[in-house]
Amino acid sequence: MRLQPVERVENISGEEFQQHYYKPMKPVVINNLAKNWPAYSRWNWNYFKDKVGDKRVGLYNNVKSDAYTPINTADDYKTFGEYIDMISQGPAGWRIFLFNIFDHAPDLTQDFTWPEHLMKGFVKKYPMLFTGGATSITHMHFDIDMSHILHTQFAGRKKVLLFPFEEQYKLYRKPFEVLSLADFSHYYENGNPDYHQFPALKLAEGYEVILDHGDTLFMPAGYWHHMEYLDSGFAMSLRALQSSFSGKLQGAWNLFGMRSIDTLMKKTAPKWWYGYKKEKIFKAAGKELTLHEVADQVAR
Repeated sequence: MRLQPVERVENISGEEFQQHYYKPMKPVVINNLAKNWPAYSRWNWNYFKDKVGDKRVGLYNNVKSDAYTPINTADDYKTFGEYIDMISQGPAGWRIFLFNIFDHAPDLTQDFTWPEHLMKGFVKKYPMLFTGGATSITHMHFDIDMSHILHTQFAGRKKVLLFPFEEQYKLYRKPFEVLSLADFSHYYENGNPDYHQFPALKLAEGYEVILDHGDTLFMPAGYWHHMEYLDSGFAMSLRALQSSFSGKLQGAWNLFGMRSIDTLMKKTAPKWWYGYKKEKIFKAAGKELTLHEVADQVAR
């Protein structure tokens, strides 16, 4: 893979953000955006345990979903307090996905400020908390609603791999899904990912970054992302709808059209559907490899 570091800025004006990152659809880490929020110093495991420790939450393991695995179905359940105790004891490959902690403790919304000087369209009903134990993994995907994301890390370090939406065929995107067929787990170690099985990954151009306490990552709409928790930690995502009608329409289609078709086919003809999609995946990736070979020959 062809990776470069995500740019970092200490602070940024709305005009600079729009010109250099929002309109060009380029990720950036803003170091100081969250450091004036009460959440920066207030939010920790004990604080959340006091607030929502008795709430039952769904837990997700590191097993990558296959053709027959229901999407977004929890692998286990515990109270939030039990979960915090578990991941505080050491590495634990369990994470909480899309937990709207603010439904249970609405006063937490007073601990941060919506950064509307950067962009508009925030979906204020759905700020989301993402929590993971050390070694837990969020596998490569893009967000189905195609929103822009401001993802702020509050505890622990997290390694993030990012690709523009347009790299989808090099990433072996599953048709009618938001997931990659390839496994990017520990992609930075020798032998990962599997370039023999997925050779087009070598052509994919993207970014990588390690987020730490207080870092806010801007992920433009449709960006593919893979995350690995280096330490037990949590982050909050603020979502903003795209300003264009076409962007909103794409998100709506993904949510209500594409996903419905995929769910129906997985229930009625799972083996045929998986075979059909796998054929499409490798055909699209093969085309990317051929185009690269042709361009390389022309360049010579």
